[in-house]
Amino acid sequence: MTLGTKLAWDDTVLPFQLDRSDIRGRVARLDGVLDGILKQHDYPAPVEALVAEMALLTALIGQTMKLRWKLSLQVQSKGPVRMIATDFYAPEAEGEPARIRAYASFDRDRVVQRPMDNVGEGYFAVLIDQGKGTTPYQGISPLVHETLSDAAQTYFAQSEQLPTRFELKFGRSTEAGGTEHWRAGGMMLQHMPKASPHVQEGGSGEGGLLEATDILDDEEGEDWNRANLHLDTVEEMELIGPSLPPTDLLVRLFHEERPRVFDSQPVRFGCTCSEDRVRQSLSIYSAKDIEKMTTDDGLVTADCQFCGAHYVLDPKTLGFEAETEAKGHGDA
Repeated sequence: MTLGTKLAWDDTVLPFQLDRSDIRGRVARLDGVLDGILKQHDYPAPVEALVAEMALLTALIGQTMKLRWKLSLQVQSKGPVRMIATDFYAPEAEGEPARIRAYASFDRDRVVQRPMDNVGEGYFAVLIDQGKGTTPYQGISPLVHETLSDAAQTYFAQSEQLPTRFELKFGRSTEAGGTEHWRAGGMMLQHMPKASPHVQEGGSGEGGLLEATDILDDEEGEDWNRANLHLDTVEEMELIGPSLPPTDLLVRLFHEERPRVFDSQPVRFGCTCSEDRVRQSLSIYSAKDIEKMTTDDGLVTADCQFCGAHYVLDPKTLGFEAETEAKGHGDA
């Protein structure tokens, strides 16, 4: 794919609803967001693909939540990719963009070419933190599928009783002039929650996990299957290419379902790390603990795993036994 200029719908999430049925959805396109995430690290290509998939899932899921602060997705694995962590920060004010950040922890010597072969036994987790004065929520589901999207679908069916479908495409594109960068596009369908969901103990999925068909009644199941058949016809270039705006794509796929769109949400790469946050995280340590962290140069250093910011701190200003107040030693 060759692109020359940034598209109006890049780095946006478009909410929609299918008025013929109780199904809502999101269309996401990520461009600069992925560049911001991936350029901070020297990931092998299979790890980049996993991080790109998680970032796209994060954009789609985060926009469905009534967030006041943060949604986090995590993959914990016994495979070569030990962890993938993403955060979605809600807009600070109406009209402002949401922010996404992500990183992966992995064993470079064990990474293999097929992305999901790097994800072993483990779990997919969703964490919702609405900020100060609230109790964070966490839900998990096992990693027993072929893609991270499958794991997310299982999470929603199992933990939330919400039939959910993701269709994601991502990869490197080439701009005019030969510059390569990552692009991603995807769509999420989700059956609207019932007033009183019927909770089942076991389902028809692998290991007894719930599937969409285990949750819906006959009429709902017919609506769900019809919408999914429409989504099955989507092509890669329709999700990530430059020629079809998301609104036109929805009409092409779901014109019989009477799609209704809402205001799109811009998203950007953004990190919340700061010197103050580093100091706060170190405030629980004693002077002896801080001494163990001090380098031969007499400094304490910290690096942000998400954005690569580097902080250099005076150990005398750290911990609950700090001798002096901080005077701007940090260097991001």
